[in-house]
Amino acid sequence: MNAANRPPQKNAARWVPAIAAAALLGTVIVTGVAGGSNGGSSATSTVATDPPATEVSEPAEPVNVAETTEPPPIETRPETEKVPLDRTLADGVVGEDVRRVQDRLIELGFNPGPVDGVYGPLTIQAIWAYEKLVLQTPRDQVTGRVTPDMWDRMQDHVKIQPRRPEPGTRNHLEIYLPEQVAAMFHDGSPVFVAHISSGTNEEWCREVTISPGEYGNEDGEEPKKEGRCGISRTPGGIFTVHRKVEGHRQSALGGMLNPVYFNYGIAIHGAHNVPTQPASHGCIRVANAISEDLFELMSHGDRVFVWDGVKQPEEYGEQLPVFDWRWEEWYETSTTTTTTTEPEEIEEIEEIEEPEPPVTEATEPPASTEPATTTTTSTTTPTTTVAVDDEGDEPERADGGSNGAGPSGNGSNGGDES
Repeated sequence: MNAANRPPQKNAARWVPAIAAAALLGTVIVTGVAGGSNGGSSATSTVATDPPATEVSEPAEPVNVAETTEPPPIETRPETEKVPLDRTLADGVVGEDVRRVQDRLIELGFNPGPVDGVYGPLTIQAIWAYEKLVLQTPRDQVTGRVTPDMWDRMQDHVKIQPRRPEPGTRNHLEIYLPEQVAAMFHDGSPVFVAHISSGTNEEWCREVTISPGEYGNEDGEEPKKEGRCGISRTPGGIFTVHRKVEGHRQSALGGMLNPVYFNYGIAIHGAHNVPTQPASHGCIRVANAISEDLFELMSHGDRVFVWDGVKQPEEYGEQLPVFDWRWEEWYETSTTTTTTTEPEEIEEIEEIEEPEPPVTEATEPPASTEPATTTTTSTTTPTTTVAVDDEGDEPERADGGSNGAGPSGNGSNGGDES
């Protein structure tokens, strides 16, 4: 019986190493699983290389260079392609290095005005916009200057991307009130990025001139004056371009050049005064000299997104502006205002109609009768100087005093711009 049992014992002994190996392998597997559940190093390495983990770490939306909380997307080019700058560019500087900066701004979508190699106000404003949008510089800390280090960064591969890549229209405008920057996109590419100035949120009361066709004078044929009050607020939200008017206009909010309206009387338009801080009565100001470019790039029906730094535009929808109201004190003194205006109109008529008759009357008596001692001094001097000799100059100086902006015609009312 013992002899009969020996062969099975030998066979069992043969399987002992295999069973031990299997047990050891099972222990390793269990340990690995346990380590994975407890954050072990081997399990962590496995998760880090797992494709789903990579997908989770990717941003849900494209990186937005305009967002203050997100770094701008920058891909550095090889150093050999960069051109160094050996000085800091500031107001009044002239040279080929200025021209290179202007060219680069245009490549990025900014509008520095003419590429003329002159570092002037338009180039400075374009640099303000670059500092705020790309470098994330707070608007009260912009310098408007280009240092060698900044120029080095400007030569990196930077692309301005819209915050709303699917705006619902082919072209759209994005306005960032916290940064005081506006960006026009065509098919998702920036075609006009500029520094702006928006509403101050302050209350105002003043005499206004309203052009025919503007709100408050829709059916009028002549400009009219009124006393109005309002709040200089630029609402956030989503709007649509509904009107464009080429040239200079006057509204209750102030003077405008090439306005493009998107929220009742609120428009983006050219202005003489576009400081680094909000300064308008509610509209969006850009520099006069580049307002025509933006006017041509915008069309009826284009979507306009306005960020106010509090909520997303979609949370507001098409938010109404604060409509202006009647200024009662102005109407109480309207008689005085009218009396003041009438002599100005009479003076203009006198300057045009009086030139020749006074000269004839003053010239004939001295020539035929008297020695022209008293008459010439008292009569000829005032009439000849104003009405005849300076006929083409004196009225121009008077007009120039009221229209001091030259071609744009709204430089004198920097404080009256919308």
